[in-house]
Amino acid sequence: MKLLVVNNTSSGFGDGAIYDYIRMVAADGDEHCVRFTDGTTDVADMIRDARHFDAVVVSGGDGTISAVAYALANTGVPILPFPAGTGNLLANNLYAPYEPFALAKMTHAMNTLDFDLGEIEASGVRHGFCIMAGAGYDATIMHDAMPTKKALGAIAYFQAALSNAMPQKSRITLKIDGRVVESEGLGVLLVNFPRIQFEIPITHGTDARDGSFDVAILKAENAFGLIPALIEGILDRDGSRPGRSDSVEIHHGRNIEVIADPPFYIQYDGEVPGLQTPFKARILDGAARFIVSETALREFAGK
Repeated sequence: MKLLVVNNTSSGFGDGAIYDYIRMVAADGDEHCVRFTDGTTDVADMIRDARHFDAVVVSGGDGTISAVAYALANTGVPILPFPAGTGNLLANNLYAPYEPFALAKMTHAMNTLDFDLGEIEASGVRHGFCIMAGAGYDATIMHDAMPTKKALGAIAYFQAALSNAMPQKSRITLKIDGRVVESEGLGVLLVNFPRIQFEIPITHGTDARDGSFDVAILKAENAFGLIPALIEGILDRDGSRPGRSDSVEIHHGRNIEVIADPPFYIQYDGEVPGLQTPFKARILDGAARFIVSETALREFAGK
């Protein structure tokens, strides 16, 4: 087996689990190429020859994995998301194990499925995302969690949410596949994979293989108004609670444009680039090929 490993040394807690994985996945005759980044080097340069490998292993947070997946969109190159960040939401949504030995076994099994990617464009710049992108309250949370997420992990996001109890509210105009929706709220989320920290699903029944986003408008007056939707999400871990309260309005579409007055800041898979609305986004059907677990095969293969 010939593996290309991209290791973001600045991600997560730096526990070095990727080195245990490399030792455990290695077999006689294998070739493993490891390339390192601290977030400075463009990952597109690091995977320029990815087609010459059997798979690309990405050790890092969701932003690093999404950047690689976007750079390899529609190439058919299998990607193993190695959970080495603070949130690791993609790994959670894919029902992936965290233990290096289990991930090594999963690599050898080489079960793959193709999933949709999102592409967001703001101020003439395009980025890819796997899980979700948005503008408004979620971008504020991502931004404010940055200083403490290495120390606190997933708790940092909830701490940031609680410290911004009265976020900006804006008039929102959405263009969803040509249809115009107008509302007011604290933000907008474009959801591809639904589960956030502590495996709470933001939306119900979202399918990352159906060629569309779930578009969630956060309509509450303040952060406390979103608590009923959060409770519904907690209760919906088994898929039995479709409701999300009146504080979240759900739409569906492939091509989305978001306008807000006053403008919202933007985030995609936890990355906060300092860009503001308006932005456009579109689905890239089945563009990412991930190596998945047996559980993921059972959950997604029929969809």
